[in-house]
Amino acid sequence: MNTLLSIEKRNAVLSRMAELLEQERANLKSINQQDMSNYSGDDLAMEKRLLVDDAKVDAMILSMQQLASQEDPVGVERFHFVHDNGLKITNKTAAFGTIMIIYESRPDVTVEAGGIAFKSGNKILLKGGKESLLSNLKIVSLWHQALEENNISKDWVEYLNYDRIQTQAFLENPTQRVDLIVPRGGEQLIAFTKKHATCPVIVSGRGNNFVYINKEADLQKAMDIIINGKTTNIGVCNALDKVLIDSKLPNWEDFAAKLVAELQKYKVEILGDERFSKATNLPQIESDLIWYEEFLNYKIVVGIVDSNEEAVAKINKYCGGHSASIITTNDAVAQEFMEQVDCAAVYQNASTRFTDGGQFGLGGELAISTDKLHQRGPIGLQHLVTNKWYIYGEGQIR
Repeated sequence: MNTLLSIEKRNAVLSRMAELLEQERANLKSINQQDMSNYSGDDLAMEKRLLVDDAKVDAMILSMQQLASQEDPVGVERFHFVHDNGLKITNKTAAFGTIMIIYESRPDVTVEAGGIAFKSGNKILLKGGKESLLSNLKIVSLWHQALEENNISKDWVEYLNYDRIQTQAFLENPTQRVDLIVPRGGEQLIAFTKKHATCPVIVSGRGNNFVYINKEADLQKAMDIIINGKTTNIGVCNALDKVLIDSKLPNWEDFAAKLVAELQKYKVEILGDERFSKATNLPQIESDLIWYEEFLNYKIVVGIVDSNEEAVAKINKYCGGHSASIITTNDAVAQEFMEQVDCAAVYQNASTRFTDGGQFGLGGELAISTDKLHQRGPIGLQHLVTNKWYIYGEGQIR
């Protein structure tokens, strides 16, 4: 087990990492271009996540700078109790130890998720996807440089260049201690990790998010929110996949027609339930199973519901437990909806695209957890800790 690095050392490494990313910007982009040209897949979302451009480098640098300036999440007192017998009992946050991050295609995870785990006092094991190997190895070499320049062992950040079989073997029988695993990627990656891991796994990243247009909705806001949620970035877990419209919305058919026209400008494939497709002459869904799907593509399903209760029941049955938004001017209706919907993030009159650690003021995120233990929604620095009890006595016995 690595002894905890002082907060000064951790911050120095993060600050140095920000400088190195700036220095090596051109190199990193050209190495990433090799990954891009080696990628022969036809997955648009994957390709978008693989690219490292100036905007991505800027975001990586900013995340390092923000992390370096944040409070130490380790050693924060959470509870204090003095026993009748004089024992002083304190509970404080503590580092997990070693965190393994398994991810696909996103070189920025090598920086940002690695940085969050490192700042929270952990040793990092990175297992990236083969499609981003060259970019990842370049970034890991910068981590190693930042560590060595601060007289810290390179072992604090380790890249596991494993194929699927080697990864499975490591998960089932780790050759070193691993305290927590965070898979970042699609459902197959998450299922694979959960199936084979022998230590706790934080499940992250499945979306299938819903927007519900209540009968008292501001329809311009509804339109803007749907277009934003569906079209700005199809490859992310906070994108929008499903829309429910209250049948009591006055002239809902008019709104449906306008929505279709707007979505078609962005070449979004639109499917509807029976009532929506009758009203719009669009294809009807073949089965209700599609309500469970996360698309990660220019595709959306729209349905009609007869009450707020029906909307809540439908969302709770089919959504991924990530994000849901109600569009309504009635705050009481919104509050009830938000309390009843079983998602990590619930919204009134705003886009689900905000479910993100940076947007929520966490200064970045390691993952967005759709599990209920130990933390739900965006997992920032302050959540990537376990805890520990400190008991100070003077010879007390029980």
